[in-house]
Amino acid sequence: MKKTIVLALFSLLVLIILSLTEYERPDATMSTSTHLDYVRESMRGGPIEPNVYFLLPDRCAGCHGYDSLKIANIDIDSNDINLVDDWSTSMMALSGKDPLWLAKVRHESLVNPAHATALQNTCTSCHAPMGHYQAYFTSHLPYTLSNLNTDSLGKAGVACMACHSIGTDRLGSRFTGDIPYDTNRVVYGPFVTPMAGPMQLYVGLTPTYSTHVSESRVCSPCHTLITNTVDLSGVPTGGTFVEQATYHEWLNSEFPRKDKPCQSCHMPQVEEPVKIAIGYTALTGRSPYNKHVFAGANFFMLNLMKQYKDSLDISAKDADFEQTLAATTNMLRNNTLDLNLTVKKIEDDSAFIDVFLKNKAGHKFPSGYPSRRAILQFMVVKSNGDTLFASGKLRNDGELLHPNLPFEPHHDIINNASQNQIYEFVMGDVAGNRTTVLERGASTLKDNRLVPKGFTTSSSTYDTCRIDAIALADTDFNKIAGSEGSGTDIVHFHVPLHGYYGDINIYSQVYYTAVPPSWLTEMFTFSAPEIDRWKNMYNNADKTAQLVAADTLLNLSIPNAISEIFESSVQLYPNPSIDGHFTIDNIPKECTEIKVFDTKGNVIRLISCKGNNADQFQIELASQSGIYFVQFNCGIKQ
Repeated sequence: MKKTIVLALFSLLVLIILSLTEYERPDATMSTSTHLDYVRESMRGGPIEPNVYFLLPDRCAGCHGYDSLKIANIDIDSNDINLVDDWSTSMMALSGKDPLWLAKVRHESLVNPAHATALQNTCTSCHAPMGHYQAYFTSHLPYTLSNLNTDSLGKAGVACMACHSIGTDRLGSRFTGDIPYDTNRVVYGPFVTPMAGPMQLYVGLTPTYSTHVSESRVCSPCHTLITNTVDLSGVPTGGTFVEQATYHEWLNSEFPRKDKPCQSCHMPQVEEPVKIAIGYTALTGRSPYNKHVFAGANFFMLNLMKQYKDSLDISAKDADFEQTLAATTNMLRNNTLDLNLTVKKIEDDSAFIDVFLKNKAGHKFPSGYPSRRAILQFMVVKSNGDTLFASGKLRNDGELLHPNLPFEPHHDIINNASQNQIYEFVMGDVAGNRTTVLERGASTLKDNRLVPKGFTTSSSTYDTCRIDAIALADTDFNKIAGSEGSGTDIVHFHVPLHGYYGDINIYSQVYYTAVPPSWLTEMFTFSAPEIDRWKNMYNNADKTAQLVAADTLLNLSIPNAISEIFESSVQLYPNPSIDGHFTIDNIPKECTEIKVFDTKGNVIRLISCKGNNADQFQIELASQSGIYFVQFNCGIKQ
């Protein structure tokens, strides 16, 4: 009798739970076996256990992954836009397996071995946050690369709960991996009145509405990184260095005023309602729906990890990689930068051409990790295909063909092919020398990265995202008519023509390189499993620089300067002359001398124009009849 009562009570309890959670049976069109597969996937392992604070992303895939029946997680055209597959090939998903990051952490640990544990613990807080904070909450122990190597939570990178469990405690003012996780078994989302029951039942978590998951401050703990500076012996100086400040760059832009958070670009929205869970017919579509593609600019690393996904233990599909790479290309080509060419004038045997650049991003370009570069390439080509002038030419590996060491300064005017315009961040150590060792960062030797529109030096965040002195003094950098905040730069090219006349074609492009070879020079002086593996991958990877923006001016005519002067300005009369006297009028101020030749090439008159403001000369050839030639030397090669 007791057993019967217990069973009855248990059955009643289940019915109550299902009623409270608005649980719906499988859709009529969905086969029972298909639906059960999804349910089993979601329930695998049961609800979250005590003292466990994060779940692997495959626990979310049962509801928020691919729907083979094309009912949930699709757009209005039935295209699959499920959260899990889109995320799976993003830099967020791959952050715990990123071979460059692993090699760099090992490099820093070898440079300063006494700090290795603390360094690795800090680095894993953002690249492997679920593993890191699971260890912190349960034991307060540091989380190192050795822990990561055997931990599936850490290797999952910035997965679902790594973002959706972030709370609000001082969010927006906690940086360098100090993430305010809410440990109360909640997952935050952007939609009001979430259907809580299934998630509570299957995984033991409560979906909770909060606006902060749609705000830029949820990105701030990991996209502002401040390091403690050490000297060349590894001794702390007591100073700090801002290695990355993407969140502060966003704050110092017009994007907050226009209500454009990070998510608006990196998680593009679908305005039509989308059913966000599989198998629940009563669930209404949610809008707007943020796609979880997390498109950025790092085409190179995504392509490399696709190439080496087996050795990196990455299970994502090639098709998903291709989709993410396409989204990355689209971000670079269409949402990053505008570039326009303008010919200002052609004189003094030079073409004066301006390249106008405008940053369209809500932060500096490039932003983030300090290896990244944007290189302005500029070429003037003769009609026969010969190069007349070239700046910013690249090798196949994305490095400059003729780099200036230790680094290229910012340029306002470029009049020599040895000068290159590179928008980049260059760190200096305590001795003022360039360094790529992040912990040695003590000063900024260069930061001329293109700032976002609305960026000002008076902003409260300017101390973390300064412009270097040379770029700051450039009257065209982030300024129009003297007013800052334009998010633009103008590079003035003064191209020597060397007497050339005829048609020219002008080409200008901006290329992006995420990891140029020079950034790895210091690292590759060390050997360790992570470094050696990365070196092999890097050497065999496609390092082609990514095109960001371009403009072209074709068939621009450079006139014969002597003919133009003579035909449009100089007057010689009377011609012919009966008595040997004639007048030269409207002599250009550029002319330095006038020569008169006979048919044998003898100079019979030489008139100096230097220091003479007269624009008219009288020439007398007496009674010497014949044909004569007049040459004007105007400082232009003939």
